[in-house]
Amino acid sequence: MSQITRRVFLGTGAAGIAAPALAAGEKKFKLEKIYRPKVVKVHPQFAPGSIHIEMRYFFLYYILEPEKAIRYGVALGEEGRNLSGSAVVGRKEEWPSWTPTANMIRREPEVYKKWAGGLPGGPDNPLGARALYLYRGGRDTRYRIHGTPQPWTIGRGVSSGCIRLTNEAIVDLYNRVPIGTRVKTHRPAT
Repeated sequence: MSQITRRVFLGTGAAGIAAPALAAGEKKFKLEKIYRPKVVKVHPQFAPGSIHIEMRYFFLYYILEPEKAIRYGVALGEEGRNLSGSAVVGRKEEWPSWTPTANMIRREPEVYKKWAGGLPGGPDNPLGARALYLYRGGRDTRYRIHGTPQPWTIGRGVSSGCIRLTNEAIVDLYNRVPIGTRVKTHRPAT
């Protein structure tokens, strides 16, 4: 498996991308500049229309055209709770409902048990404004690329495994990404 280094993705960036207004109810928060969406130069090997997640640096890249991508800051799962390898976007949803997995409830019942029956979509829902559901071999991986009502988590390993973007960033990405988009995670070389 080829590893992507920070050097591969960094390049001359254009001005940041304008993002839609905050979702209703989301606290005002100023995201660190490095994690704001930005058009950047990337290695030419990446296919336009694909998504690449650089795990070490907390970035998601949506490849626009050869050597050009939008870089978004993300929050990722804590060590050992991340998607690995490749998947495809199998489903998309606006203001998705959320139900914690059985593993989440077992691991932290004091946090998740009350939501075992699900939580309807809305500004306080952990999946935020939009969600891209990741599939392998036609089956749901239970991993998502989604928004968050907690933008201060961007740039950290905090979740149970999904890839979080600010609500503004996920709305932008959601509008660009069709079902069937290929997603690949890249881990640091050990």
